[in-house]
Amino acid sequence: MEKFFKLKENGTTVRTELIAGLTTFMTMAYIIALNPNLLTGFGANGQELWNGVFMATCISSAIGMFVMAFLANKPFAMAPGMGLNSFFAVVVANIVGMTGMSYTASFQSALVIILIEGIVFLFLSIFNIREKIVEAIPLGVRLGIAPAIGLMLMNIGFGSNAGIYSETGGPFFVMRDFFGALTPSVAQTTMGSGYSAMILAVVTMFIGFFVIVVLDYKKVKGSVLIGMLVASIIHWAGSFIFLNTNPFAAITAESFIPPFADMAATTLFKFNFAGFFEIGWFTAITLIITFCIIDMFDTIGTLVGTASRAGMLDKDGNMPNMKEALLADAVGTIAGAATGTSTVTTFVESASGVEAGGRTGLTALTTGVLFLACIFISPIAAVIPPAATSAALIYVGVLMLAGLRNIDFNEMTQLVPVSVMLLAMPISSSIGHAIGLGLIVYTVMKVFTGKAKEVSVLTYVISLLFLLKFFLVV
Repeated sequence: MEKFFKLKENGTTVRTELIAGLTTFMTMAYIIALNPNLLTGFGANGQELWNGVFMATCISSAIGMFVMAFLANKPFAMAPGMGLNSFFAVVVANIVGMTGMSYTASFQSALVIILIEGIVFLFLSIFNIREKIVEAIPLGVRLGIAPAIGLMLMNIGFGSNAGIYSETGGPFFVMRDFFGALTPSVAQTTMGSGYSAMILAVVTMFIGFFVIVVLDYKKVKGSVLIGMLVASIIHWAGSFIFLNTNPFAAITAESFIPPFADMAATTLFKFNFAGFFEIGWFTAITLIITFCIIDMFDTIGTLVGTASRAGMLDKDGNMPNMKEALLADAVGTIAGAATGTSTVTTFVESASGVEAGGRTGLTALTTGVLFLACIFISPIAAVIPPAATSAALIYVGVLMLAGLRNIDFNEMTQLVPVSVMLLAMPISSSIGHAIGLGLIVYTVMKVFTGKAKEVSVLTYVISLLFLLKFFLVV
């Protein structure tokens, strides 16, 4: 391990890396069930397809993380990206409407788009074009990515990741719907019959958060993981005592049998090229470009932001082995298309493992092995309450805000783009879109303050592409 991952050189140990990998896994294990839910309409389009996407999620994520571990030696985890999977589901639904094909056939047509996207990224990464795009992002904007991600993590922790939903649909946001309510009765009216579950989730979240904070203050190793375990135990006990529900009820002998046959029948190399050509070339090209732009800047933002928090950036704000890390993203996406899921990208929850001390590819390898194990033990992973992972995400988000100290608050061409990103990232839930807005604001300010020559040609091009993406109606 020492020879391959250079643990001493990176100031870490095998034990620290294993704990970091487990911590990352626990904060992002929700994607294993959530991704097939989103892509198949919570199983409404067939259990076989749900099982196929479930298997694809575990396998493609693991492949991406293995490449990240052995090629880039970085602690970043990968999985089908949130936001991109929802967009993929919308695309599938639109293909159904345009062509009249079944949902499964339309799903297999959309996988062709993901395959092309992955191949495009593979070539862009091999020829260092994606690395040049990273370098084209101004230093001020790059420094603002980490704190903006921090706010987004806090927003996720206090919102959709808490696992509580209002009766009217959509996530119940703790800060808006609970603490923002005028009286407890108003919150109860909004929540409806799920009010007791919401109270348990909020209490669990804050207890877990404060346990992590106190343990970290006392320099206890594995504070994030311990806090999540404490929060989980509290939530399990509360479910038994106050909600009269058994959080382990889904664990049965049959649930441990991997559905390999369902994946082979529905998603494994099931590219529907005939259906893809029915979409129309203009629509197909537009969709491919859209997926590419969102994925590219989501990945870049996550890598730069998390690496910044871990102290992995050099004095110019660049990360060593960026090319290899981007290659892992491309390989993961191709593996996702081949097995049957939407774009695989670097996960922002990697920050939790970095905060637990993960500094090398051994962290990513550990998380990848656990994802593969979930093919056989998915019911166990499913019992981790979302509120426990929320506690970790909130804590990591708070720590990432420390990156604001690197911003020159006297330089308006740094301060204004970063301020826009700080607002845009948690609200849009898109790292890529927030970076795009930051780049547009930066470029416009430089031009109108007489410093247009300080902006690189590639930065102008990227800003223009984002303008077209945001405002061009197709």
